[in-house]
Amino acid sequence: MGLCHGKQIQSPEIAEEDHATPQIEQIEEPLPKPETPKQPKFPFYVPSPLFGSYKSSPANSSVNSTPLRFFKRPFPPPSPAKHIKALLARRHGSVKPNEASIPEGSEVELALDKSFGFSKQFFSRYELGEELGRGHFGYTCRAKAKKGELKGDEVAVKVIPKSKMTTAIAIEDVRREVRILSSLTGHKNLVQFYDAYEDEDNVYIVMELCEGGELLDRILARGGKYSEEDAKAVMVQILSVVAFCHLQGVVHRDLKPENFLFTSKDEKSTLKAIDFGLSDFVKPDERLNDIVGSAYYVAPEVLHRSYGTEADMWSIGVITYILLCGSRPFWARTESGIFRAVLKAEPSFEEAPWPSLSAEAKDFVKQLLNKDYRKRITASQALSHPWIRGSQEVKVPLDMIVYKLIRAYICSSSLRKSALRALAKTLTPSQCFYLRGQFSLFAPNKNGYISLQNLKAALLKDSTEAMKDSKVLDFVNMVSSLQYRKLDFEEFAASTISVYQMEGWDNWERHARSAFEIFEKDGNRPITIEELASEFGLSLCVPVHVVLQEWIRHSDGKLSFHGFVKLLHGISSRPPLKA
Repeated sequence: MGLCHGKQIQSPEIAEEDHATPQIEQIEEPLPKPETPKQPKFPFYVPSPLFGSYKSSPANSSVNSTPLRFFKRPFPPPSPAKHIKALLARRHGSVKPNEASIPEGSEVELALDKSFGFSKQFFSRYELGEELGRGHFGYTCRAKAKKGELKGDEVAVKVIPKSKMTTAIAIEDVRREVRILSSLTGHKNLVQFYDAYEDEDNVYIVMELCEGGELLDRILARGGKYSEEDAKAVMVQILSVVAFCHLQGVVHRDLKPENFLFTSKDEKSTLKAIDFGLSDFVKPDERLNDIVGSAYYVAPEVLHRSYGTEADMWSIGVITYILLCGSRPFWARTESGIFRAVLKAEPSFEEAPWPSLSAEAKDFVKQLLNKDYRKRITASQALSHPWIRGSQEVKVPLDMIVYKLIRAYICSSSLRKSALRALAKTLTPSQCFYLRGQFSLFAPNKNGYISLQNLKAALLKDSTEAMKDSKVLDFVNMVSSLQYRKLDFEEFAASTISVYQMEGWDNWERHARSAFEIFEKDGNRPITIEELASEFGLSLCVPVHVVLQEWIRHSDGKLSFHGFVKLLHGISSRPPLKA
């Protein structure tokens, strides 16, 4: 539902010494009157207030205030992003009658049920105070509790006018925001939800009051960027809460510096994730297709309308890039240009301060900003990355990708299992750090084995009510009911390595070659075209027959290196075995 926590709108003025080291400063503009907020025409396109160093950009346009970058070649032809403006306008009811065939004005009001079933006793329980911030669809105020458990305490109240709920989707967004906030409980980096109320005019969401300001403000106060050590401390908190949400089956969909608040002005105060107005539930094996978010932080797959929790990791990559260098990795002077850059351009790691930053920091950002979501690391994996874990003790939570990979492994043929076991043997102790951490969370017995039932037991320890809506438990129940022997760590590693993610590593070729050598000794055997086609669930038509022939060596009928790599990705046609 847009930004509702934070300070009043401010506009930056741009200053620049040179393009390699952009300087960031801030001047205040007159504050808008709370009674007459100006609604952006297209809420999705309101960019982050974080600005760059383009000297000639107008001060009142943060889209034009990004750092100057020179591309070696012009932008590619129009992308799927060109249709996004109309899609978002229809979602939020902000389109003109001649732009989309939706009812307007009173016609919409009459057709929509804006009763949420929340308590109507807000003003008998709370006294509203000053406004703290204003977003696309509402505003946030300070309030004081007059009765109940919170009596005398100050809280934050997000006020969402019902007059702005002009589509059924907008109404459902509010319902879902309250459902997500009320069901996600217990994490120290998640803003605490207290209750929700409504009256004829508004919905009131009562939450913990965070008085330390936005992460964006801290970035600006530091001259636009953080040191590596300070950036790590911020990222640990962000990754921790995002890993928690993803495990529960919740994708935030609007992660940006404005949506993280500090609890106090203290430099080491706790960081809290806020604003779940655009969040949604997602089952581990399903994809979302509606386009929401903030332009500079949106993932490529969101623009292609097929995404999951990996989209949040892209946004975290953008935040990390900004923290470390003070400028955005993708920018343009127009909205469509921003989207084309996200889809096609590569972030620069050549300009200052990147040459002076550690190789681990650059690798961390690159693994988050991989345009192929299958190669992008998860929040738990990011917490296990050498850049993060090198300087502090970090608790790495369960990772849902482990469940998905184990399911795929169990459904694979013995040939593919053998190939994956060979690949797992090439991992170094450092690369096994994350896998060993995940294995230990499943409570192996004294002999070092875990069963599939351990998978469910481990998840239930961290479950919240959100898992019911996201159907995560249904997915895990299906995995844990499969018929399979117990796993020791060696086979667990084979079953939970992601080949796609490894392909994103700089040393992937070396791993693949080493794994093929092991496979040649232990698992490679003569295989027919028919057997290979069955392995991939393919019908043996003429084109497929020709392709598969290239995967088999003519000298001995065994898999070639090319065929081995393809086998690592293969999916067996055999259905899962039920218990």
